[in-house]
Amino acid sequence: MKVDILAIGVHPDDVELSCSGTLLRHLAQGKKVGLLDLTRGELGTRGTAEIRDKEAAESARMMGVSFRENLGLADGFFQYTPENLRKIIAVIRECQPEIVLCNALDDRHPDHGRSAKLQADACYYSGLVKIETTGKNGKLHDRWRPRAIYHYIQDYNLKPDFVVDISEYIDRKMELIGAFRSQFYIPQDTEFSEELDSPISGKTFMSFMRAKGAAYGRVAGFDYAEGFNVARTPGVSDLFDLL
Repeated sequence: MKVDILAIGVHPDDVELSCSGTLLRHLAQGKKVGLLDLTRGELGTRGTAEIRDKEAAESARMMGVSFRENLGLADGFFQYTPENLRKIIAVIRECQPEIVLCNALDDRHPDHGRSAKLQADACYYSGLVKIETTGKNGKLHDRWRPRAIYHYIQDYNLKPDFVVDISEYIDRKMELIGAFRSQFYIPQDTEFSEELDSPISGKTFMSFMRAKGAAYGRVAGFDYAEGFNVARTPGVSDLFDLL
């Protein structure tokens, strides 16, 4: 299924934490969105791969995306290999996005920056006709290169190259994050209360997420925003596009 935006995360919940407000904004405009998780997050301190599969599916349902796929790469131990590149290329060619959102260029978790290069390079190689991939129907894919790649900002407070206004969608974003019940502190939810603590499971983390959105929004005059970095300078044809 062709989509307008493909959002890729190396772990389930990367997209929800970092760019789900942006995705909700574009879904409200009638754009089609697809999600691609590279791993099942099986090395995460809390929960299991099976639990996170269910949480990811529920979040995708709540968001209203066209599809969510998981490549099942090895969490923490995935490698930059032709095989892994081809797996991502196949998804890009299958859904033909105009825009791809990728993991942060640099972050606290080493998987984020490592996967960002894998994802961005796959977007480039997807446009090369001599790299062949096959669809689920057994037919060769047509080559496809997205028009733009943007890297969402994650745990590190990187200086954004631009921000997207998510003021209308901050509450829904927090609900999507909350769909990953095993990973975060949720009052009155005791099912995972005996799990080990992690950097994102504390009582103040959800408040931190709102504060981070407010900080990125403030510089642009928005109540809340999400920040993005670019590897290639974007161009506009009209200065008023930047207002």
